[in-house]
Amino acid sequence: MEQQVDILAFGAHSDDVEIGMGGTLAKYASEGKKIVICDITEAELSSNGTVPLRKEEALKAAYLLGAYKRETLDVPDRGIYISEENIEKVVNVIRKYKPKAIFAPFEQDRHPDHGNASRLIKEAFFSAGIRKYKSSIPAHKAGHLYFYMINGFHKPQFVVDIEPYMKTKLRSLEAYSSQFIQGPDGVSTPLTEGYVESVEARERMVGKEAGLRYAEGFFSYNSLILHHDLLGE
Repeated sequence: MEQQVDILAFGAHSDDVEIGMGGTLAKYASEGKKIVICDITEAELSSNGTVPLRKEEALKAAYLLGAYKRETLDVPDRGIYISEENIEKVVNVIRKYKPKAIFAPFEQDRHPDHGNASRLIKEAFFSAGIRKYKSSIPAHKAGHLYFYMINGFHKPQFVVDIEPYMKTKLRSLEAYSSQFIQGPDGVSTPLTEGYVESVEARERMVGKEAGLRYAEGFFSYNSLILHHDLLGE
């Protein structure tokens, strides 16, 4: 039986989590928090790279961020739909690691897999806490469900200061050389055309809006509770 982890971060494909919240994961890992990353697909339909190479890159990126574990489900790439089978697969991961907080892609994204993953994880988040929901693993209700941006920019509900961890985030993205660098046998994609630079620019813009140098933005369906003085004292 796995020990309870602090954060369980889901992505539709390996590199999604790094793009959206790599700095936040590095920040919490440096504070001793236990982090698990779960990729829902093997990204077998990626224009560049192979499944074994993607997994190798993903493990390297997870190591750079300080994650405790990384695993991959067998949901087909471009097949992330809300079905009983897929919900059960995600529920089993949630119940296995018993996270305090779950992170998922933000639903509003140009890539259909990211939006579908967001909806699937939201369904599984609730089902995982239902005692009688079918599973051989006892029920677990995580305390929080948050969403991170992958493509594009949306005004976030809250941000995390990642200035000391921005370089770590960039290094984790650079681990995916098959995706962000067009090799001699590769093809041009939106990821090979200055994508990492655009991610850095977005985090700079998110940070600037909050009076920070770099920040990552997040969303929640629930109201957030402020435990500190409103005046910041």
